[in-house]
Amino acid sequence: MYDLWIAPFADYAFMRRALVACLALSIGCAPVGMFLLLRRMSLLGDALSHAVLPGAAVGFLLGGLALPAMGLGGLVAGMAVAGLSGLATRFTGLREDANFAAFYLISLALGVMILSTHGNSVDLMHVLFGSVLAVDDPSLVLIAAIASVTLAGFALLYRPLVVECFDPGFLRAAGGGGALVHLAFLALVVLNLVAGFQALGTLMAVGLMMLPAAAARMWVRSLPALIALASLIALSAGYVGLVLSFRFDLPSGPAIVLAAGAVYLVSLLGGRVGGMLHRR
Repeated sequence: MYDLWIAPFADYAFMRRALVACLALSIGCAPVGMFLLLRRMSLLGDALSHAVLPGAAVGFLLGGLALPAMGLGGLVAGMAVAGLSGLATRFTGLREDANFAAFYLISLALGVMILSTHGNSVDLMHVLFGSVLAVDDPSLVLIAAIASVTLAGFALLYRPLVVECFDPGFLRAAGGGGALVHLAFLALVVLNLVAGFQALGTLMAVGLMMLPAAAARMWVRSLPALIALASLIALSAGYVGLVLSFRFDLPSGPAIVLAAGAVYLVSLLGGRVGGMLHRR
């Protein structure tokens, strides 16, 4: 048991850094995913995860694998897509989900085009799928900083976010700044996707955000318990995924997301709040 579950982290510094990165991502991404789920915006995370690709690609070409360059580029690209989608929704007849879908497809194609024409297949695979085992100390500091900013943001926005999830009309009537709260929440989503793509890649980052939230929804009802359980599931998936990746030479990002997916499938079957067996 020691050799399987503990020795990789005791013997190798890169495994310890990867585990700490998963811990920071679990603390930041899980609450974001839970609020996306409650606001019926689950696919928005997927759209924004693709939207950061062109910015991350430009940062990669200019600064290599340095997370600050890739992170800044991804943040600019993600916020640009969120802002343009909001403007298009405001001034046209298209719904917000349709505008997000259109802009994220444009961003995804642009990012792949940039990497394909100015890089190589290895560069493309790294940006798309990440490498949590290659996280260095500066990247770890940035991921932890984003998790800290996320927690501080939720401390300030918790009440209006909860109200907007269940009664957005009341928030607007009470002058709660619904548009500003929505924009701040989108900024938190983009920040956590920027933190996640270095470890899991732009395609996998949203997996650690949404799968633990969906799994937790099958077990508990209260919002604090949902957030805590989603964070615990995300951390457990990160730990198990890292061990499987180390022992069986698997790609780390997909292994982590598949571990979270396994918890989700078990929750669908046996969860005591809406699980299949419980409903029967």
